[in-house]
Amino acid sequence: MTRVSPYDRGALVRAARQSIRKGSKSFAAASRLFDRTTRERVWLLYAWCRACDDIADEQDHGGGAARGRSAVAARPGAGLDAESRLATIRTLTELALAGEETGAAAFDALGQLCREVPIAPAMIEDVVAGFALDAHEWRPRSEADMLRYCYHVAGAVGVLMAVVMGVAVDEDDPEGADTLDRACDLGLAFQLSNIVRDVWEDDANGRCYLPVEWLVEADIPPGEVTKPHYRAALVSVVRRACTLAQGYEASSRVGAMRLPFRQRWAILSAANIYGGIGRAVARRGAHAWDHRVSISRLDKLRCLARAFTEARRGRARPCERPALSRRALAALARKSQG
Repeated sequence: MTRVSPYDRGALVRAARQSIRKGSKSFAAASRLFDRTTRERVWLLYAWCRACDDIADEQDHGGGAARGRSAVAARPGAGLDAESRLATIRTLTELALAGEETGAAAFDALGQLCREVPIAPAMIEDVVAGFALDAHEWRPRSEADMLRYCYHVAGAVGVLMAVVMGVAVDEDDPEGADTLDRACDLGLAFQLSNIVRDVWEDDANGRCYLPVEWLVEADIPPGEVTKPHYRAALVSVVRRACTLAQGYEASSRVGAMRLPFRQRWAILSAANIYGGIGRAVARRGAHAWDHRVSISRLDKLRCLARAFTEARRGRARPCERPALSRRALAALARKSQG
């Protein structure tokens, strides 16, 4: 006997669409290139990721916290400490994975998505583990630590995106497993771009995701990363991260070429847009944080047009695989958790 779904899919899709429009104009633009079914599933996944991020950081779609008593009451985890907010994320996510209504549209979106796509609970846990790192005020000491963090908060999301797009999860299939690796690489590239763009904002919030070992090598003392007299040294550290991001982005393009045309176009568009952020930071040097780096609407259209040409061509430039990718980073994560 088929179990009746407790969800109103149409309402969840509409709410997810509003979420992505509000939370990420760049991702919303790229998502329109997917076919309808894939596009809606991408929105559902985004809604869950966005909600978890907002709960963890007490924000509203990446901005300031919601104002007013009614708005605060409507936000799960509002007013709680970091550990309690993490527990809220875990509880609502577990209910969604069990196919139960949660009372929160973004988590019900995950429940609906899991009815349509073969998402393994371990894939979801890899994403939630990133919020746990932030809740515990974890900071990366080494390059591998930074990449492991990027894996949890973005690389693992890239893997989920690949599954949503129909990539089979079969570790015994070399090409399929490699495609998942390269989907993860795109997420890693995105997060590295976010890290270099948000150095000032993260510092204001008492966070730093650049490796301690890199900062020590650059003679930047702990807690001094944004001080004016260390700006030149910071630029060299950030360029190092940008070079890493470019390597992961190039790797991801190889995997994107294995996807159907519309999916390939969407992924390459996202790579061009988010890669443009990292390249802009590197290009601006010491002035990268005078104003928050963003991509204009015209530049986004250019990114889409360039991606269309790349997708039509159907091949990516040969590149070396990054030393640390999905399987290696997942193994590091399991080791650290064990």
